[in-house]
Amino acid sequence: MRILFVAGGTSGVIFGIVPLAQAARNAGHEVFMAAPENVMPTITQAGVPGVAVSSKVMHDALVDRRGVRVPIPEDLHERYIFNGRTFGRYAASCLDGLLDLADRWRPDVVVGGALAFAAPLVAAHAGVPYVKQAIDMGEPRTIDLGAAAELGPELERLGLYDMPRADLFVDICPPSLRPGDAPPAQMMRYVPYATQKRVEPWMYAKGDRPRVLVSAGSRVTPESDFDILSGLVDKVGKLDVELLIATPESVAEKLRPLPGHVRAGWIPLHLAAPTCDLVVHHAGGNTTMGYVSYGVPQVLIPYLPYCVDYSRRLSDYGAARMIDPADDSAETVARVCAEMLATPSYRERARALADEVAGLPGAAEAVTAIERLAARGH
Repeated sequence: MRILFVAGGTSGVIFGIVPLAQAARNAGHEVFMAAPENVMPTITQAGVPGVAVSSKVMHDALVDRRGVRVPIPEDLHERYIFNGRTFGRYAASCLDGLLDLADRWRPDVVVGGALAFAAPLVAAHAGVPYVKQAIDMGEPRTIDLGAAAELGPELERLGLYDMPRADLFVDICPPSLRPGDAPPAQMMRYVPYATQKRVEPWMYAKGDRPRVLVSAGSRVTPESDFDILSGLVDKVGKLDVELLIATPESVAEKLRPLPGHVRAGWIPLHLAAPTCDLVVHHAGGNTTMGYVSYGVPQVLIPYLPYCVDYSRRLSDYGAARMIDPADDSAETVARVCAEMLATPSYRERARALADEVAGLPGAAEAVTAIERLAARGH
């Protein structure tokens, strides 16, 4: 069977769907992952064949089809629509390449990560089932509506009157945290994935002090979101802890020199997480899910509005604390970290959630569900 995975234009969304793609390859299926040119190294380093379908990068989609840069709205509802339209424009820029690939390669099924809005369109064009895979604990549905509005010309071009619905939804959200109106799903255990580096002893063995990790995600560069990361480092650095800063090497270099109790660089999550007592981060989907799966309490500061909903759910469960970005002073962050390190219930709730994740079906079982879907068609 040929399975076409459709990914987005950043490493984070690719990390989210790589484990299912790897499981499909391990099951003997032909797998391609289609994405823009700029993320091909991330895909191929995962051992997955990558097909470039666009030369655009994500920032290009911040400009509308008239060539005018779209201002970011302050109103939350309008921000969700803005996000959806941005992802919709990005999907439109990949569509010609995807349709050409589908015509030449003829997949039997298309799998798209959430927010990969070109996936349902290429599946409809090819006349094959469409599988949607969640890449975090869920985005606001208004984003989907914004994307559908932006993709109106493409829908009309393909003879569609609405965005095609998924024939199968693969969800990774722990059942205890799923919203009450969440759709039926094939559940799948979240598998943390990131590009690797040589293992050093300090990565898997901590010292005598509590170990706290700070991250602002894999998309940080010296020019973009660096202030978010450096701000978090300054705030957490006031605590008497061993501090890890998980970030790309180019960003780590800009942070140096660092005190002896601080280490910075590309730190694979699966190595560091079992040694961490607390993680403080931007509430990105993969970072959040990764530390959920390892039972680490989290301090979530959702600088992006779409992260607020699941950050609140995780906080209400008792495995995390959410800090409003408007209140992320050094005093607030340090106080919340100190309180969590001194309160065993956060670790207990985080461990209970990790046990729940561990009990979910693996990626191989999700592949079996996709096989059944493809066998019966739509």
